Amino acid sequence: METLQLAGTLLGGLGIFLVAISMMTDGLKLAAGSSLRRALGVWTKTPQRGIASGFSMTALVQSSSAVTVASLGFVNAGLITMHQALGIVYGANVGTTITGWLVAAVGFKFNIQAIALPLIGIGALMKLLLPRSRLASAGMALVGFGLFFIGIDILKGAFEHIVAAFDLSQFTAEGINGMLTFLLVGMVMTTLTQSSSASIALTITAAASGMIGLYAAGAMVIGANVGTTSTSILASIGATSNAKRVAAAQVIFNVFTAMVAFAVLPVLFYLINHFTALFGVTADPALSLALFHTLFNILGVLLIFPLNDRLAGFLMKRFCSAEETASRPRFLDNTIAQTPELAINALLLESKLVADKVLAQFDKCLLPTDKLAVEQALHAIQSLCQQISLFIVSVEQSALSSQTTSLLAKLMRIEQYLFTCSHCVEQLTEHAPYKQLAEHHDLHAQLNEYQAQLSHFMKTSLHGQSVTPAELSLAQETLQRLHDDVKDDLILAGTHASLAIDKMVSNINTLAEMWQLSQQWHKAMLLIHAIEAQLSPSQAD
Repeated sequence: METLQLAGTLLGGLGIFLVAISMMTDGLKLAAGSSLRRALGVWTKTPQRGIASGFSMTALVQSSSAVTVASLGFVNAGLITMHQALGIVYGANVGTTITGWLVAAVGFKFNIQAIALPLIGIGALMKLLLPRSRLASAGMALVGFGLFFIGIDILKGAFEHIVAAFDLSQFTAEGINGMLTFLLVGMVMTTLTQSSSASIALTITAAASGMIGLYAAGAMVIGANVGTTSTSILASIGATSNAKRVAAAQVIFNVFTAMVAFAVLPVLFYLINHFTALFGVTADPALSLALFHTLFNILGVLLIFPLNDRLAGFLMKRFCSAEETASRPRFLDNTIAQTPELAINALLLESKLVADKVLAQFDKCLLPTDKLAVEQALHAIQSLCQQISLFIVSVEQSALSSQTTSLLAKLMRIEQYLFTCSHCVEQLTEHAPYKQLAEHHDLHAQLNEYQAQLSHFMKTSLHGQSVTPAELSLAQETLQRLHDDVKDDLILAGTHASLAIDKMVSNINTLAEMWQLSQQWHKAMLLIHAIEAQLSPSQAD
């Protein structure tokens, strides 16, 4: 029975924790005004500022887990980038060493969870009293922050008797195996309690009482540093790709720091003894462990900081969502950008690929399909268009011929036309007019026919061989006549009251989006075929 109760408490605490993370993310996303975005941007503008911010916030709230989770929430909400969050992660790990100094100075008497209930109460009042304001969203974030600590407290309570049952004196620190055992003990204690502060306090107390030796306590502090990553790992469940990368960055940094600290543990304590002796300070276990914790975290930051860009690049290739993968160029890279002639051909291939993706989503947008999947695909297309535009700007500009300059300008216009096409398809996804014409079979059939003709025009103009400008213009004129006929019939049905005015307007708007789509597509195809005509047969696709 006790086991079931423990399992239920653990499950409930974990559930509250995950719900809290979601509320914090959603609340921050809705409440984030330009001022908050600017403030976060200033605080984390450079990696050095990010480290300072992470250190300051952790020193104030006495929880590196809370600061890291908050940074995950900021990344989830799109307020800061993954690169900016890395500095906060590094700073938070240094900031958590303040706990050791507090324990050494006044004992472990701080309980950050005491503010959880007031936060929940204040946040709930903000939500109830100002339901339609930005402050309501900020209130939701406050409630989430309070529930975060409640969830942590429940998890700690669930494992309290387990941790209390730990008899540290039963472990020995003889040789490397003994040190690894104490490191594992520190990891397990922190993971169970979800608080490296509690583990470090217990470790310092055990060392001060003579229950364990100084080196064993040092190994436990290193283990606590690794165990604290479990909080951000839990918080990254169901989060964005960037948030998962931030959580992975904390794991990599803490494990790397732990490996370095474990390798030079005797050296660090040797330096601490000499340092304290130099200033005439008694190096008791509490002070020595606080110094040790601070030194190896600072050492970790100093060692990993020069590798920050490489770490960020490595992480950007991991945890890729389907949308991120779809938004990556297939034919473009920095090497090609240095050779304009190759870049032109690669850009043409990439443009045709974008057009093909727009066409695929147009065929899906008015059908009863997964609306969210279509929207995600369109956002990936829009991101890809932006990357192509940036690539065009990055193409080596020195000594370009007039022909190459003209081709690059045409390719830039093509991307803008296709970008607009994707927005038109996105609007069509929102309108969903077919449900509104279910009882008007003739109008439904006409709109069906117009969409089919537009789809046929898009396919033949993109995939057809040797399509001439005259043929494209003729097909466009046919679409315009069909568009005008459908529009006239919709207006007539509205005038005769056989079709509700709001439905008439909605379907006319749909026609307008499809007409704009056809115009932008027509312009893009004219330029694509013109570029293909300019390129030699050996270069053309």
